[in-house]
Amino acid sequence: MSLRGGPHPENPCRLDAVPAPVFFVAGAVSQYIGAALAVALFQRASPVLVAWLRVVSSGALLWLWRRPRWTTWPPAQRWPVVAFGVALASMNLCFYLAADRLPLGNAVAIEFTGPIAVAAVGIHSGRNLAALGLAVAGVVLLADVGGRSSGFGVVMALAAAALWAAYIVLGRRVAEAVQSLDGLTWSSLMGAAAIAPLGLASAGRSEVSAGVLAGCVLVGILSSVIPYGLDQVVLRRLSAGQFALLLALLPATAALVGAVALRQVPRPVEAVGIGSVIVAVMVSQRA
Repeated sequence: MSLRGGPHPENPCRLDAVPAPVFFVAGAVSQYIGAALAVALFQRASPVLVAWLRVVSSGALLWLWRRPRWTTWPPAQRWPVVAFGVALASMNLCFYLAADRLPLGNAVAIEFTGPIAVAAVGIHSGRNLAALGLAVAGVVLLADVGGRSSGFGVVMALAAAALWAAYIVLGRRVAEAVQSLDGLTWSSLMGAAAIAPLGLASAGRSEVSAGVLAGCVLVGILSSVIPYGLDQVVLRRLSAGQFALLLALLPATAALVGAVALRQVPRPVEAVGIGSVIVAVMVSQRA
């Protein structure tokens, strides 16, 4: 490969030989390493501040990369972008509040009830209803009715699931109206502005230092910029159905990263709950 002129015609880019699922897994690992780093930051800064700074940093980095112009879009395109941004930022906020109280794998698995519900509502089929039932069973197991889990954490994870469902519906409208990354860039900035009062208020109760700021920027890169960029590569090479089926890897990836990075080893009942959600994702996407 030429350093100045790109790949030669007779020597195609070696990245083309890498299977698309490899990029997907790399993005998933990056996303949840970022989430594990965010959980570690909660010891020095509130989850609200970390969530806000993540959205701010990822939006700023995407803007520096894309430089989209807001004034070129008519009002009919701007409102979906704003709504999408509010859903995106609120989803991240609720997820971090959940991850502060629950193991990372549990929070991610509960959050997956959002897209499964969207699939069940969008296509009324026996498969999707069965998938929703499996997901609900998994959530009951992960909620730990015996009382050892945090009720607030479970509620926040379910709120993140509902916001993820809104994110999917609004994201489709944004993708149809504007270029995906341009819409995502402004949505991130609008979402950051929407939750700025909460983020600024929490700054007074947190240790705001250069290390915390650098950590939040790194979380934005690992959990937003890298996964979103790799998703663009994957989506160009897989059908929507194939891409959606890969989503079943995410709860398992989150549980593995949580076990390695945070020593959050799932108990048997939690492992069964995460497994139930994974099967639900696979069933719903095959439907």
